[in-house]
Amino acid sequence: DRQCLRGLLPVLFPARNGAEANHSRPRAEITKLPAYMQKLGYEVVAFGKVAHYNHGKEYGFDHVEFEAFHDHRGIDAAVKFLAQRDPQTSKPLCLFVGTHWPHRPWPRSPGTYDPASVDIPPNNLDTSVTRAFRARYYNAITKADDNLGLIYDAATRHLGTNTLFLFSSDHGAQWPLGKWNLYDAGIRVPLIVVWPGMIKPGKQTDAMVSWIDLLPTLIEVAGGKPPSDIDGRSF
Repeated sequence: DRQCLRGLLPVLFPARNGAEANHSRPRAEITKLPAYMQKLGYEVVAFGKVAHYNHGKEYGFDHVEFEAFHDHRGIDAAVKFLAQRDPQTSKPLCLFVGTHWPHRPWPRSPGTYDPASVDIPPNNLDTSVTRAFRARYYNAITKADDNLGLIYDAATRHLGTNTLFLFSSDHGAQWPLGKWNLYDAGIRVPLIVVWPGMIKPGKQTDAMVSWIDLLPTLIEVAGGKPPSDIDGRSF
């Protein structure tokens, strides 16, 4: 659940970094993710919901913007940032972009989804209210997918093929047995990685990883050696 989000940037499990309770902050003396990547020569930038709301300025990013609750300007800002950046004169880039979709509140409209025909999970009560909200949830997922496409296209266009692109989500949907729970619907999240020339397209793995493993992985990708005093392991 949100434990992974609060472990990604402080690089320790929340029970060890001081941010175990929701909306809490890790201890100030802990070295955060941006510092590890900056030590390797990277510019580390965040747009949108990357840390918890308005916590980003405390993590040492070189630039952080538009992280307030459901402030969707971060997507367009990230695209503009990539377009204006000169890759020939700039440092290597470690860019985090967070979309607020499909976090609630979901769009008030079902968009292109017909509530009468959407799939309802077997552990949900199949009512007209459930169907109306399920359609709104699917509309929110579509918005997240559209955001992903915008960022992926911009990164591909402006950063070239020597780029590791990773998409994930911090927890399951806010439905019964999902968010706030350790059932499969709460802890099974997407993890899609594109790395031209290094990862074969369409490859899949059953390995179990956590967001706490992202930093040591990024350090290895950047040519460094993960420190022994963090909790994750490179995958």
